[in-house]
Amino acid sequence: MKLIDLDTPTALLDEACVQRNIQRMQQRLDALGVALRPHVKTAKCVEIARRMQAAGARGITVSTLKEAEVFFEAGFDDILYAVGIALPRLAQVRALRERGCGLKLVLDSLEAAQAVCAAGPGLEVLIEIDTDGHRAGVDPEAALLLQIGQALQAGGAVLGGVMTHAGASYECRSPQALQAMAEQERARCVRAAQRLRQAGLPCPRVSVGSTPTALAAQRLDDVTEVRAGVYVFNDLVMHGLGVCRLDDIALSVLTTVIGHQPARGWVLVDAGWMALSRDRGTADQPVDWGYGAVCDEQGQPIDGLIVSGANQEHGIVSWRDGHADAALAQRFPIGQRLRILPNHACATAAQFGHYEVLGSNGALQRWERFSGW
Repeated sequence: MKLIDLDTPTALLDEACVQRNIQRMQQRLDALGVALRPHVKTAKCVEIARRMQAAGARGITVSTLKEAEVFFEAGFDDILYAVGIALPRLAQVRALRERGCGLKLVLDSLEAAQAVCAAGPGLEVLIEIDTDGHRAGVDPEAALLLQIGQALQAGGAVLGGVMTHAGASYECRSPQALQAMAEQERARCVRAAQRLRQAGLPCPRVSVGSTPTALAAQRLDDVTEVRAGVYVFNDLVMHGLGVCRLDDIALSVLTTVIGHQPARGWVLVDAGWMALSRDRGTADQPVDWGYGAVCDEQGQPIDGLIVSGANQEHGIVSWRDGHADAALAQRFPIGQRLRILPNHACATAAQFGHYEVLGSNGALQRWERFSGW
């Protein structure tokens, strides 16, 4: 098959770019002396996880128990479920553990700790630490941290350590700010580990990470592992943070021109928000890419052209400055193929059931992905 044979819209991966991104992150963390536990929620694809493993990754991170089940069946048994556990799902967790899956849980409350202990002995748990006020977690200086640790220890659970995610790194606007956030993430999570150990509690694992902080960190002293995920594809938000170049974005949506509004300077394509997602993560960055950056069929960005609007199945391609260019109708005739680079690779990939993977020789193959919880 060739690109022209593909139906649109479709999720297109540049295989060589995926491999470069995998190698870049692995080499970065190898140089800093820490393990990489990649987050597989972005790709939800066994083929990609195997490539990460072959490059040197140790274990994986998941965001759903469906991911844990699929990857365990594919041979991955060292899995961190990095979302606070919904208590009704503890039976599902126990079933996975009994099948031999080394599934580790995350929590940040006494109520969850008590429920995990009541579900049976031996479940390994990491306490989530709030290092940036972004979302969930326990303050590293709070009394609650030790209370949770003591409850887990007394209740028969395995206190595996601490973990954090510096989601506020997505709000940074300079390399210096990213470096400072990476150090804040490291230092506060390490501080939580120190407090647990000083209280006589075990804390073998200190797990930090996000793609921006993983690539910005200058040192990772006393950290045992880093979690990152979107780096495997990259996206426009990562580009806006300075984490990657446009040609480091491995995922695009192949789309077809289906109409024009010459008076408005619009080109209509068959990739709306059902294909691109509604994510507008670049709207708060210095450069707003609308619903995506427009490239030609070969993947070369067309300077200034964006998906400025999106309905369910229609995308509106126009110039970023909004000027009505009637000549776009002649430049991009009905039937022409374009590629759209996504704002948020995780959200865009989630719209599709598989990836069409373009090799360096122009050959196509299909990699399956899955969804669900």
